[in-house]
Amino acid sequence: MTPQTIDAIRKHAEKEFPKEACGLLCIIRGREKYLPCRNMAGNDEQFILSCQDYANAEEKGEILAVVHSHPNVPAIPSEADKTACEASGLTWHIVHVSDEEGKPIADDIVSFEPCGYEAPLVGREFSHGVNDCYQLIRDWYARERGIVLKNFDRTEGWWERGEDLYMKHYADAGFYPVHGELEEGDVILMQVRAYEANHAAIYLGEGMMLHHLYGRLSSRDVYGGYWKDVTRAVVRYGDEQ
Repeated sequence: MTPQTIDAIRKHAEKEFPKEACGLLCIIRGREKYLPCRNMAGNDEQFILSCQDYANAEEKGEILAVVHSHPNVPAIPSEADKTACEASGLTWHIVHVSDEEGKPIADDIVSFEPCGYEAPLVGREFSHGVNDCYQLIRDWYARERGIVLKNFDRTEGWWERGEDLYMKHYADAGFYPVHGELEEGDVILMQVRAYEANHAAIYLGEGMMLHHLYGRLSSRDVYGGYWKDVTRAVVRYGDEQ
């Protein structure tokens, strides 16, 4: 990156502090340029780059890299960063920003590229829209069954806005509702402290399930008690018999 690009990245990171800044490194008319983008996340702990800003950047030139900041934490790729980097197929740059006596200072920039990283099915950190309960289901199906499930746009808090995404889209992803005995690979749709089915798990057989609860690490747990009480539906992949 040119000194001008690095300076632009650091200034943007300082301006957005304590929120994560995000942007795109592009080649426009033969010149390297950093395009600041809007962070659509509803918190200071992650970034969701505006889809419109990404589309606008594609119209202007060629996108080379995704850039974002880590306020008050080292510029080390998180699990979500590595997962999203793989999905993007682009180089990523992270700029560290620290609070120096009330003034944000951006310094180190760490770069990394797609390398085939896969987040573990058990013990992965939660990041909505990147490593969440639906992404865990997609990853399980890809690794265990060789099936690529359709992805769906989802913004944090959709279950609080009446967007019943699981019930609306399970058929679009290739699933149909079932009753009776569960089979390995069945997806359990649950309603956890919400008015909608806002959580899902993979049934592993022998009374066990794999799931990723909001704010926790993904885990294998017994499917029973509370989880059965909050189950709204069970769906199975494939053609309905």
